[in-house]
Amino acid sequence: MHHPRLSDLYPQIWLMTDRRNDAVLEESVKGLPRGSGIIFRHYHLKEAARRNRFLSIKALAKRSDHILLLAGSPRLARQWGADGVHGRHWKRYQTAGLLHSAPVHNPKEIRAANHNGADLLILSPVFATRSHPGQRPVSPLQLKRLVALCKKPVILLGGMDAQRFAQRNHLGAHGWAAIDGLSA
Repeated sequence: MHHPRLSDLYPQIWLMTDRRNDAVLEESVKGLPRGSGIIFRHYHLKEAARRNRFLSIKALAKRSDHILLLAGSPRLARQWGADGVHGRHWKRYQTAGLLHSAPVHNPKEIRAANHNGADLLILSPVFATRSHPGQRPVSPLQLKRLVALCKKPVILLGGMDAQRFAQRNHLGAHGWAAIDGLSA
């Protein structure tokens, strides 16, 4: 009997969306390897415009078998037809039937995500990043310790690209995510 590996269940590469990559978002989505993940944030848009933008990206994502998560409430993710939800405050009973990714930065947030039943933990910042200027990146030793605390697959975020993920691959993370590093 075939038991799927985590790599079969969850994408290794994740595109994070926001205002910075909005102008090139369609090209960025088209450039992703088939079966990648997308976390749609776009917090800068009002709800109607955000929903329209989400639906256009959803149509594009489906063509390449990408998984699309919505940063927002599980209720909204279901209404908009997302594959999952991205957020730190949701409990397993709220996210039932949805893939749930949670952003984590420290042991306290990792414990909460583990307790709440998140499926993926998005750990940052691995490197200095434009998203959080002035925030110190996590050292390789700290990163190894943080990854070890995670009960579910870890996606590294913060100045990441394929080369940097390869350099950190020995630390036990499942994959990586980026805004600029995956933007066309």
